[in-house]
Amino acid sequence: MEKKNIDWANLGFGYRVTDVRYVSNFMNGAWDEGVLTEDATIQLNECAGILQYCQEIFEGLKAYTTEDGHIVTFRPDLNAERMIDSAKRLEMPAFPKERFLDAIDKVVTANAAWVPPYGSGATLYIRPYMFASSPVIGVKPAEEYQFRVFVTPVGPYFKGGAKPLTLCVSDFDRAAPHGTGHIKAGLNYAMSLHAGVTAHANGFDENLFLDPATRTYVEETGGANFLFVDKNGTIITPKSESILPSITRRSLVTVARDILGLEVQERPVKLEELKDFAECGLCGTAAVISPVGKVVDHGKDICFASGMEEMGPVIKKLYDTLTGIQMGRIEGPEGWVRTIL
Repeated sequence: MEKKNIDWANLGFGYRVTDVRYVSNFMNGAWDEGVLTEDATIQLNECAGILQYCQEIFEGLKAYTTEDGHIVTFRPDLNAERMIDSAKRLEMPAFPKERFLDAIDKVVTANAAWVPPYGSGATLYIRPYMFASSPVIGVKPAEEYQFRVFVTPVGPYFKGGAKPLTLCVSDFDRAAPHGTGHIKAGLNYAMSLHAGVTAHANGFDENLFLDPATRTYVEETGGANFLFVDKNGTIITPKSESILPSITRRSLVTVARDILGLEVQERPVKLEELKDFAECGLCGTAAVISPVGKVVDHGKDICFASGMEEMGPVIKKLYDTLTGIQMGRIEGPEGWVRTIL
């Protein structure tokens, strides 16, 4: 198989149309068989439920070329399960887990020429998503839905390596108690855009959102979970009912506890504790783990001992181990890597 003629080493993190995508429609109470198509456009009625009441959910994962030349994905079963949970919360029909995995396999296989080669630093980003497609004018769930998967090759999220970020404690709330913060719905990200733009305009890389009830506990950023390291080398990650259960964060916790033999605590984390931590990272699909050097709380700097020049040693070890598993250099837990080709 001949790869596309792309400068993989200098590929940016952005959307590029690829050859094939997957489409399945939910009509009359059931999902159809689904098809692969070369058509990247979507035609919708002006009153479609997605346009009126934002019934939409999505996932994000990647396909990698491993050191031995295979094309694989990383824990796609968890993406399928999380999407099912998201669908239930927004009163949408769940797309079956095995069909989800099959759709991913088919789309990646059909676009194998777009999967970046090993060592390039680039990957194939996979975006499964579902939305309400039938007209609905009253406030209620739609009757028809569409599930789709597209892929696009992307370069490293941070060109030239991950430099520690500076965050600000946000005055905005990311999610309401007992709301939808724990599901991967487009509406959550739309609501975070103003806070993100405001943070960037003030010179910060991202927001640190606090719990909306008491505004004393750390929750997450607009699109990533937190992971802290205390001065004893213990991994601490916030526990909350309103943060998204990041697959990357859950994987890093397992790597820390079961592979590296580190102590891990999953518990509520108070903002006032941050001054006592040595390292901080943001966990997500795009960058795996991004180091944080400083948090600014309304003019007060909270600096981590790892500094503003590079990843702290514990976070770097976590990053190297997890990416090593994804790229086939390190053997990981059974079932984590799904071989497609």
